[in-house]
Amino acid sequence: MENQYNYYNPDDNQFQNNYSQGEPNHQKNPKKITKVIAVIGLAIIFGIVSSGVFLSTSYIGTNILGLNKNSNSDVKATTTAVTKSSSVVTSDVSSIVNDVMPSVVAITNMSVQEVQNFWGQTSQYQSESCGTGIIIAKTDNELLMVTNNHVIADNESLTVTFDDDTSVDADVKGTDSEHDLAVIAVPLDQISSKTMEKIAVATLGDSTALQVGEPAIAIGNAMGYGQSVTTGVISAVNRESTTTDEQTGETEETGVKLIQTDAAINPGNSGGPLVNANGEVIGINSSKLASTTVEGMGYAIPISDVSDIIDNLMNQETKHKVSEEKKGYLGVKGYDVTEESAEKYNMPTGVYVAEIVKGGGAEEAGITKGNVITALNGTTVNSMEELEKELGYYESGKTVSVTIQVPENNGEWTEKTVDVKLGKSSK
Repeated sequence: MENQYNYYNPDDNQFQNNYSQGEPNHQKNPKKITKVIAVIGLAIIFGIVSSGVFLSTSYIGTNILGLNKNSNSDVKATTTAVTKSSSVVTSDVSSIVNDVMPSVVAITNMSVQEVQNFWGQTSQYQSESCGTGIIIAKTDNELLMVTNNHVIADNESLTVTFDDDTSVDADVKGTDSEHDLAVIAVPLDQISSKTMEKIAVATLGDSTALQVGEPAIAIGNAMGYGQSVTTGVISAVNRESTTTDEQTGETEETGVKLIQTDAAINPGNSGGPLVNANGEVIGINSSKLASTTVEGMGYAIPISDVSDIIDNLMNQETKHKVSEEKKGYLGVKGYDVTEESAEKYNMPTGVYVAEIVKGGGAEEAGITKGNVITALNGTTVNSMEELEKELGYYESGKTVSVTIQVPENNGEWTEKTVDVKLGKSSK
């Protein structure tokens, strides 16, 4: 069969027919091959030139004109910002704690408690409680620590344990039950030189400058297990709160505005520091102010609000308990003026003098029936029990200063301080 094929003739610039018997004609045209090679060569040259131009343009734009540098910088800045944000959320407070911990001590209070049985008989047993203290000063012969008054109340003996786990006995310097504050002291000659090198005086901050939401770190001897750390934020400032007596269940105003934090404050944390991000003490923790009905509401006494009270307690004479037979007596009989009674009868809280013992030191000093005793040697007393305990530090024959409130005809009260020479018990 005869087949027909069309081909292009470059010489005539037109298609022509080629007739052949059987298979088509495969004879090559030399001019056609030359032209194809030329086209391919031009394409290769064009590709090389285009690549060179692109690379040159990219180099000039990047390295000379700096066109892509801003884009790269933005990526790095974003990465840095994310990293910084992440570090804030998972912030490491170990360096702050390491700086503060040498100024924190654990306090052990050994006291004697009386228990009444079913038949009305009483028996005594020794009780141990724990708390925390903050080293706030070093004098020529003493190391002074501030804590909560309820931490050291009713003590027969006090022991403080430093950051290096060494322990020494401590004495009471001064107390203020109204603000739940106390200062205790340890003689320097009782502390080894090795321990002295490892302890430090705390840096006090400004609690009046606190901002809600800023970080807060609580340190203390929680549950008596040793020093531990909890973190949170300042939840609120200037909070009003009441304390609850664990034995009687009675509540009373604390007498000072408080810092609220969600950092956990548990029994044993009392008296320990609440510090800011700079490691400065901004508050004195108190588990006594915490409620068992809510979570995330711990309280601390603002350090700036009670600095004058602490200074007063620090400057008092260090007290040492005396034996019962040597104990001095004022020569008065009285009863408590509670917050409720004070408000109802327009009286100051303290000890109402109901009777004066003839020939006693109080009578000689001019204290009369109807006066209200509010302090002994600068230490606030709100009850007859507190007055008796405070007198337990003074021997008979010792002269003490007694602060009294004297009623006036117009219903007002005038404060006076008198010196009383303590007598012996008439028992």
